[in-house]
Amino acid sequence: MRNFFGFTERNTSYKQEIFAGLTTFLSVSYILVVNPLILSQAGMERGAVFTATALTAIIGTLLIGLLANYPIAIAPSMGLNSFFTFSVVIGMGIEWQVALTGVFIAGIIFMILSLMKIREKIINAIPEDLKHAIAAGIGFFIAFIGFKNAGIIVANPDTFVSIGDLTLPGTTLAIVGLLIIIIMLVRGMNGTIFYGMAITTIIGMLVGFITIPSSVIGTIPSLEPTFGAVFMNLDAIFTPDVLAVIFTFLFVAFFDTAGALIALTSQAGIMKNNKIPKIGRALLADSSAASIGAVLGTSTPATSVESSSGIAVGGRTGFTSIITALCFAIALFFSPILAVITTEVTAPALIVVGALMAMDIRNVDWSKIEIVIPAFLTIIMMPLTSSVAMGLAFGFILYPLALLAQKRYREINPIMYVISLLFIVYFIFIA
Repeated sequence: MRNFFGFTERNTSYKQEIFAGLTTFLSVSYILVVNPLILSQAGMERGAVFTATALTAIIGTLLIGLLANYPIAIAPSMGLNSFFTFSVVIGMGIEWQVALTGVFIAGIIFMILSLMKIREKIINAIPEDLKHAIAAGIGFFIAFIGFKNAGIIVANPDTFVSIGDLTLPGTTLAIVGLLIIIIMLVRGMNGTIFYGMAITTIIGMLVGFITIPSSVIGTIPSLEPTFGAVFMNLDAIFTPDVLAVIFTFLFVAFFDTAGALIALTSQAGIMKNNKIPKIGRALLADSSAASIGAVLGTSTPATSVESSSGIAVGGRTGFTSIITALCFAIALFFSPILAVITTEVTAPALIVVGALMAMDIRNVDWSKIEIVIPAFLTIIMMPLTSSVAMGLAFGFILYPLALLAQKRYREINPIMYVISLLFIVYFIFIA
């Protein structure tokens, strides 16, 4: 097992990988509660979506761990499940079965692009400075999500965002958890994020903010209401609305995943010389999970940026993913105790992990204005638009434009021109 995952080469151990896998699961496990809640508003049966969510996460995470040896989890994407429900089903009036068929078709196209190594070529064509900016930008984005989930930052109609009420029980708990993790981290303790979340959960139960579950084991809901629904509506995909949905799922998921993989492999030390080993296998795992998830009954899965929490505590190989997948499998039987893993518990971890990922900003060449502008906008637009893909769009459009203005067009990979034009078309399309 140690040889298969390359423990020696990546300087890791069973203990380190197990802690990392548990930490990643705790950070991403909220999806088991939130995804069914969001998709149920599209008319889908909540219990079936819960099971589909867990099974999709198990399959996708196992695939990326075994095929690519990455310490990464794959699970239904929070942004795309909201798009699925509120924009496609509710906004456009498309039945959820038809929308799910769109997800399935997009997944098949993903698989084809992955097998043809087109996605791999695109990711490898991204300039090194932009890759570092992407990693840093996702760090800021994750930290912003953490502050929002903790209630430390709240919406404000006058200033867009402002400081929240720090005396609220949930916010206070999150602040305590953040201080615990920071203190353990600066003291050089191992497994700080995992232990910090565990201690925060215990404190939450002791003060009565987190309800102690009345039961531990629950039954696994049936998949019957959603399983295979995609195959009953294949004839509906050729309408203009559904084709537009497929394009949007394809485009946003493509670049969300690309950005996440760049950031996470950089954080884990896997990316070398601006290349990501076995990236093709990782993309195949991701695209396979998309099609499988649609058949089971959930919206598009993606590389989970929350995997950064596991990497931060030492996850370096696919064994971390195996542990995370095992946790998802166990969660199928212990769904009642998932209620103790609240957003206030995971928020401190996201804030700290965001800070650690933002350290990659130091690798951007800030001495050159043609690099500074695209890199800065890539970073800042991710948290401001709540979209990794939007951050990439600004960077990918402005980077070749800046170099063209300096008549350095030969330094730009031709693929970057194509991506830039695609993003311009995308902006026109969503407008």
